[in-house]
Amino acid sequence: MEDLYSNNTLQNNSSYDSEVLKLSTELYIVCWIVIIICLPLIILAIYYLYSLVQHNHVAPIYVINLLISDLLQLCCMAMWLGKPNNVVVRITLFIHGISLMASVGFMVCTSLERYLLIAWPLWYRFRRPMKVSVVVCVVVWVLALVIICFAIFCAGETMLIEIILLLPFPVLIFSVVGVFKSLSAAISVSSEEKRRIVGATILVLLNYTLMFLPYIICGITKNYTSTIPAVLICFSPLGDVFLYVFMRKWAIDKILASLCCSRMDTQNRNSSRSSL
Repeated sequence: MEDLYSNNTLQNNSSYDSEVLKLSTELYIVCWIVIIICLPLIILAIYYLYSLVQHNHVAPIYVINLLISDLLQLCCMAMWLGKPNNVVVRITLFIHGISLMASVGFMVCTSLERYLLIAWPLWYRFRRPMKVSVVVCVVVWVLALVIICFAIFCAGETMLIEIILLLPFPVLIFSVVGVFKSLSAAISVSSEEKRRIVGATILVLLNYTLMFLPYIICGITKNYTSTIPAVLICFSPLGDVFLYVFMRKWAIDKILASLCCSRMDTQNRNSSRSSL
């Protein structure tokens, strides 16, 4: 994760342990923007989803864990803004790496869950207990921890992290394609639910493609000259907030209602002009 920082360092006795890494100006501004916008929204979203679980309502467990991973990323950004020492920098980089890895894992889980909901709706509703989702979440967090520890302490090469982060890309594409193929056959799923499923899978793919993929490619090619990939990946919590909002029932209804109203206004204007 060293590309999140600029190449300007302050050295003392030519020792790496005494280097103080500084955020570049662009990343400093982006971190503040993302923290100010996303932190209250993510806390409110987690609180609302947790209240659903407490009242025995069906809540998206993977989305909750995705927001928790985003919250950890925001905490790491806040620590970087405070100009920490080397020890704190290394700890926050370690936590940030785990949260990024877990975030991608829960994006895959969310996309596959949406696919199963529309491809096998009966199996999803009656054969998927809450315990399975909890176990999958624990496995994702453990795998993220193991991968980061192995890449940093055993392999000594951060490129392994980028290569592993690239593996979910075909899975996300498969989920989107599978959802579109299963739309006509999913009779038991309402049209409103179909729209939310399609929108959620597309948003997950866009979030990964626009915010994670440039960072992964730069990490694999060792191209750290541009700060744009690091800036984009800092916006990933904001993309997850949009995903949560879009998965709400009222969100897709208001979006479609606004689109329909604008289309009706355009048709009325065209008809009035033709009548004149």
